[in-house]
Order: sequence, then structure tokens, then C-alpha cells
Amino acid sequence: MLDRSEVGKRGYLKENFRLFHLRDSRAQKLEYHYHEFDKVILLLSGKVTYVVEGKSYFLKPGDILLVRHNMIHLPEIDPSEPYERMVLWLGEDYLEQHKRDGESLSDCFALTHERSFHLLRGSSEMRKKYLALFQSLEEALQQEGFGQGLLADTYFLQLLIHLNRDIREDRTAELTETYRFDPKIEEIMRYVESNPAEDLSVEAISRRFFLSRYYLMHRFKEISGYTLHQYVNQKRIQYAGELLKKGTAVMKASEMAGFGEYSTFLRAFQNTYHMSPREFQGQM
Repeated sequence: MLDRSEVGKRGYLKENFRLFHLRDSRAQKLEYHYHEFDKVILLLSGKVTYVVEGKSYFLKPGDILLVRHNMIHLPEIDPSEPYERMVLWLGEDYLEQHKRDGESLSDCFALTHERSFHLLRGSSEMRKKYLALFQSLEEALQQEGFGQGLLADTYFLQLLIHLNRDIREDRTAELTETYRFDPKIEEIMRYVESNPAEDLSVEAISRRFFLSRYYLMHRFKEISGYTLHQYVNQKRIQYAGELLKKGTAVMKASEMAGFGEYSTFLRAFQNTYHMSPREFQGQM
């Protein structure tokens, strides 16, 4: 499991969705973290570099960042300017309730994950559109009276529909100046995520990707902020959690996620989710 001094889970979502309007004028000491829900960030002001799975995005006001569940991320904030943003947390079950004709509101997150590009930067008209949608949702959530919840839901749905439509236009090649990453480290991260049951030791990874052991350990830590061993264990426990949600037996989930010893899996799961795998599965 990742050392909680370096990365941990932040925030719990019990509602269908939750909107935050946040403004900070002082430097913050933040840690790498992840969520079990999807998140949309609209930057309103400030100088921020947002690191998502080792890829650094240089945000500008009006930019939107889509962070899928279980993705490890961290904002690096320049304290010279106030950091203001609107952040939307999204409940997975609520998104699936609105699935129509094979289209899910969570498709935008799946697509950004597939491309490994999480930024939406549009024209001035697009920026105005999203600002208006976020503001309308915020106002609806603050109102009282007939249909308040339903009104907020309609603005939420409009926002997600527009995100899904706009994200389908792949502008990754046009926005190369907006991010920085190490292609080899990204390749390793994607391999780890896709092959949790394989031998993912430093020795095995260094052989597979033709890197020296020392360089791999040093470079992975430099780019991502955490060690390869920590990253592997976290991705394995997150994958096990996804399997349990789908009804996979606990022992089978442990095996499929690459844990050689069941006791190691139980300890790591308890430390991450603060409950046993069976208790976790009973909540589903």
C-alpha cells in the first residue's frame, strides 16, 4: 500500500453529485491522492500545474480537467495568484442510471483515460458555455423552493452531456504545449494498470522496458512522486476493489489482482478501505 504521507484517498461521496466552489490565496501543502469517484475541475483563476498519473498539465483559466476514479493526482499551486476553481464530484451509480442507448455519462472519463489526455481546452465561446453551466448548477443547488433538486439535476445532466460531446473531438495533437510527460514512464504505468497479476517487481519491469534498475527507480519517483513499488500495490488494491464491486469472490479477486499471499491482500485492503473485503462487498 502507498505510504499515506505520500498518497491517500481524499473525500467520500454519498450524494449523486457534489459541487464545490473553492478559493485559496495562500500556499497549501497537498499530497498525492485519489478518489473512488470521477471528478471535473473548472479552473477560474490561478497558476496551477495538475499532475495526473505522472503527466503534468499547465492549466489556464477556463480549462477543464477530467480526473477518473482511482487516478492518482496532485495540484501544484503557484501562490503568487489566488487559486479559484469549481470542482464537481460525480457518483458512478447516478451516472449509470442515466445510461441511454448504450451511451453513458461516464464515457467522457473512459475516453480521456483511453487517450491518456485529461484536459479540455476550448474556444472563448466554449469557456463561457461551461462557466455558465457551472454557475447555473451552483445557483440551483443554493436555491430553495419547488423542484430545487430536479432543477439542479437538469443543469448537472446538461453539463455532462456537453462534456461528453466536446471531449469526443480529440485535440491532443494540437495541445502538446499544455502538458509534459515521460513516454517511457507513462508506458510503464499503463502496463502496470493493465497487467496487475504479472510480475511487477522493479527487476521485472526494468528488464521488460530495457532500463537500468537504478534509473527506473529514480526516474519513476521523479516523474510520479511515488515509488514503483508503492504505485504497483495501490493499483492492485484498486483493481481488487473493482472486482469485488462486480461480485468476484474475495480469494479470486486477491489472485487476479496479483497478490501472492492472501494475508498481504487483507492487510493492504484494510489499510486502504478501512474495512474487510467482505464488508466492502456487502455494501455494494
